[in-house]
Amino acid sequence: MVVAEDEAIIRLDLIETLRAEGYDVVADCGRGDEVVELVARHDADLVLLDIKMPGIDGLEAARQIRDSARAAVVMLTAFSQRELIDEASDAGAMAYLVKPYRSADLVPALELALARRREAQLLAGKLDELEGRFEERKTIDRAKGRLMDEGTMSEADAFRFLQRAAMSGRRRMVDVAEEVISGRLAL
Repeated sequence: MVVAEDEAIIRLDLIETLRAEGYDVVADCGRGDEVVELVARHDADLVLLDIKMPGIDGLEAARQIRDSARAAVVMLTAFSQRELIDEASDAGAMAYLVKPYRSADLVPALELALARRREAQLLAGKLDELEGRFEERKTIDRAKGRLMDEGTMSEADAFRFLQRAAMSGRRRMVDVAEEVISGRLAL
């Protein structure tokens, strides 16, 4: 975990509280531009950011962390305006705490952010899997089209041809389809 808070006393208090709660604080700083580099360097899974900091503000830091790392971001600020909360959410914050914070509110906010991070990672993995399947399906459809055009097969016959070739060679259908498209597999 990385902590970014420009007020040193608050930062030290946060670090002490977090360590007492069992969090591993690997780095801390008082500048928004430094926190982005620290998160990347330490491959942090969790970041606690103040909004108003020198360098770049916490919102811009959250955007950069969101775009370059998979860390969960929790904003900690003295400002509670609805517009700022919405902007923090748009920047990638997964939880939001208002100063003065209570220790009893800190852990639930951090755990909520970590849970949201895990959910986002699962969704990203499922999206990647679905995109891969879609690309495979498009390749198989292109191969069927070639078989239908050049081999005068029906769509069902073209599909069965790909299926049989895959099963007989103990290969995936998409691999056979790529060979058909490239012309490496004779019709």
